[in-house]
Amino acid sequence: MAGHEQGRDVVVVPHTHWDREWYKPYQLFRMQLVELVDQLLDLLEGDPSYAHFQLDGQMAVVDDYLEIRPEARDRIEALATAGRLSMGPWYILPDEFLVSGETLVRDLQLGLRTATAFGGAMDVGYLPDMFGHVAQMPQLLRLAGFGHTVVWRGVPSAVDRSAFWWSAPDGSTVRAEYLLDGYGNGAHLPTGAKDLVAAIDRFCDRFDAFLLDDQPLLWMNGTDHLLPQPWLGRVVAEANGIDDDRHLRVGSLADYLAVAPTEGLASWTGELRSGARANLLMGVASNRTDVKQAAARVERGLERLAEPLATLHLPADAWPGPFLDVAWREVVRNSAHDSICACSHDDVGLAVLHRFAEAGQIADGITERAIAAAGAAMAEPGTVVLNPSARPRRGVVELRLPGREPVEGTQLLGHRGGEIVSDGITRANAAILVQTALDAMPELASSTAEIDDDGVLDVRLERGDGGGARGVGTPVRDVVLGAAAEDPDAPARLTVVTPEMQKVLAWTGEVPGYGWTTWASTPLDVAPVAAAVDDDGTVHIGNGIAEIDVDPATGTFACNGTTGLGRLVDDGDTGDTYNYNQPGGDVVVDVPDAVTVRVLEHGPLRARVAIDRRYTWPTHAAGDARRGEVAVDTTTTLEVQAGSPLVRVSVSLDNPARDHRLRVWFPLPEAADHSLAECAFAAVSRPTVAEGGPTELPLATYPSRRFVCAGGLTVVHEGLLEYELVELDGDDQAHALALTLLRCTGRISQLPMRYRPLPAGPTTPTLDAQMPGHQELRFAVAVGGAAAGDDDAVAAQAYALADEAFTPLATVRARGGGDRPATGSALEVHGAEVSALRRVGGVVELRLVNTAGTPATATVVGRQGWVVDLRGTPVAPFAERVDLRPYEIVTLHLT
Repeated sequence: MAGHEQGRDVVVVPHTHWDREWYKPYQLFRMQLVELVDQLLDLLEGDPSYAHFQLDGQMAVVDDYLEIRPEARDRIEALATAGRLSMGPWYILPDEFLVSGETLVRDLQLGLRTATAFGGAMDVGYLPDMFGHVAQMPQLLRLAGFGHTVVWRGVPSAVDRSAFWWSAPDGSTVRAEYLLDGYGNGAHLPTGAKDLVAAIDRFCDRFDAFLLDDQPLLWMNGTDHLLPQPWLGRVVAEANGIDDDRHLRVGSLADYLAVAPTEGLASWTGELRSGARANLLMGVASNRTDVKQAAARVERGLERLAEPLATLHLPADAWPGPFLDVAWREVVRNSAHDSICACSHDDVGLAVLHRFAEAGQIADGITERAIAAAGAAMAEPGTVVLNPSARPRRGVVELRLPGREPVEGTQLLGHRGGEIVSDGITRANAAILVQTALDAMPELASSTAEIDDDGVLDVRLERGDGGGARGVGTPVRDVVLGAAAEDPDAPARLTVVTPEMQKVLAWTGEVPGYGWTTWASTPLDVAPVAAAVDDDGTVHIGNGIAEIDVDPATGTFACNGTTGLGRLVDDGDTGDTYNYNQPGGDVVVDVPDAVTVRVLEHGPLRARVAIDRRYTWPTHAAGDARRGEVAVDTTTTLEVQAGSPLVRVSVSLDNPARDHRLRVWFPLPEAADHSLAECAFAAVSRPTVAEGGPTELPLATYPSRRFVCAGGLTVVHEGLLEYELVELDGDDQAHALALTLLRCTGRISQLPMRYRPLPAGPTTPTLDAQMPGHQELRFAVAVGGAAAGDDDAVAAQAYALADEAFTPLATVRARGGGDRPATGSALEVHGAEVSALRRVGGVVELRLVNTAGTPATATVVGRQGWVVDLRGTPVAPFAERVDLRPYEIVTLHLT
């Protein structure tokens, strides 16, 4: 090529790729980070020839450093403003497939916002080491103002040059620079100029066919945790002195891309998930199920419950923005690829779970307050059902109703109520117990506290059947605290009275989108569900939509005529946290030793069946074979509710085995040549095969965010991200959808491995990644419904089923006295899926996505405002209606 014959100019971009936590915990890596940045600041300030440094692409690195070195803030700001130091645009370099689309948006927004204090973020959508890239990433980058991205993993063999146009399904396109040989192609720079020139020549010879004519070579001088190399400026200057055909300069990615060729580039549309030239490391989707489940629960709690319910039901001046900022920061920190991917030290897994737990506590607390506020706003007393979703919904909810008399249209679950007396305690004890009781029961019907003739402090707290009112217990608490302070050892008695209540299941009728309705006891207007046992032991559950038969011999079930569903298949895995690896001497166990089927609930609103299966599994792998034997008891619970097509399933077990993979198989009702799986802001169509390369076998295991559909069957799940379409009995025309429940391995990276010959990280043991102990896996299945050939209709049904299965309708007891009518909606949105509903800067923000391949019109009834980009910049006004391209994402600020 002409560019190579004449000698290529070279742009050297010094950088570090900073894994915040990986084979060491965060704080240990942060000690190294502080050393790196200390040296870097001195180097940049003292050596003008070291013209620039890229502090990775994530602002968390800056925050982590400044928390230890706050006095260095002005130095960093000065270097960034002068163009000597680039950072951002992300807050954390995330994994794109294992988190929600909304997490990706919040990550990018947090990074851009944090970078503003330092003069702004790097003007490049930097994606150096993600384990593949989601289809909608070009659209997200465009919405944030980026025209360039930089990628490595996932680029398919069809892309055969060092740059290409990458498009999202909606048509949004960015120029993608393909990092030949990764983000460390120029790491460990030689100290001598001749050696540097020779290294560049070797690289150009190796990748000559990929390099664009007359394009400078991008030489990424850095890699994982690499310190800056202080001889860089000198050796670059010396290399320029001995090579007249080539000019080297130290620069930034933005400088390089500003003059990069744009003519004659190939195009690619959709996700990047190929292992052709770089390991995709697809097994990260299925390791550490506990981490993935925690992520799913917390993201759902924030996106589908806390934020929308607080927006709809809390006053604007009570918006819990600071709490949400804290929660989202923890979720974003966990989105780092080595964190959410759980290909890390066991201590990292513990830290990730702790962050999710704290974010979840905030989400739950905000949700509870928003629900309480909705109850307080009702004009009349009663039981209110709240819909946290934009689409109208109906379903079965759990209620607590006063009394013991049967209530029409309900299914009784149990009774409670009466007096609990704590006698023979001290006043000090009483003070603690009263405070605890008031925390648990903030609303009381009445409360009293008095000292009787015997000097006993007698405290009585009564909870009314309507919940009572807040503040009723405050005077009593003050009396008890005063008495305890006066004589803490004096005797006391505490009586807590709970009225007779019954816990029931009730049918809601239709609840408006983002709205509420007051529940009333009425006859069921859908077919009831019933469970029955046939003479041959087959258990049948049916509601007129989903008809289930449980096979007492195998423990599998049929749904609407499709048999063999729910088969548990356990096989060996001698891989690691990055990749599955089938042992050469594998033992596959899919037939139980014993099966027992029990009916737990018979209906009419909910029927539940427990399937107990005992298996004999190998205990572990040794070498390339599975060894040992251990008995394993599993319980699969099937639940069918009135009016729903879903079979809700939970699988529980105590996992005693190591080095194995447990999947549940669902034979497809119809032939399928592709699957449809939710990822960030899209349902992506995938073939039954995958593209691999010389260093990673092409396994067609794929991630899905909340649902996957194929051949007339839909599975929605809670953090069970990995699936595969597998052949049934060697028939390439018949498939089952295999959903991974557990993948248990014992090292971060393992050697040797047939499925991935080269290491992906250190061989650090990971005992927690073996997933020992109790496991509870939740998913739901629907058979039929939308036509299997209409992917838009299938996806629309799946989005609705995902909300129905795991975002429940909420209930609250209203006291009355507010101004809301018995039924209503706080916001009506039609024609698009809602990704986010929250308050930003004093306005309501609504993010919508057209999930179909045809244009759509979204309607926000009675509202107007602005279409804004992901930086919050107004783009165009709108009044009630917004036209959407196929697969378009749009953010609205409502005024």
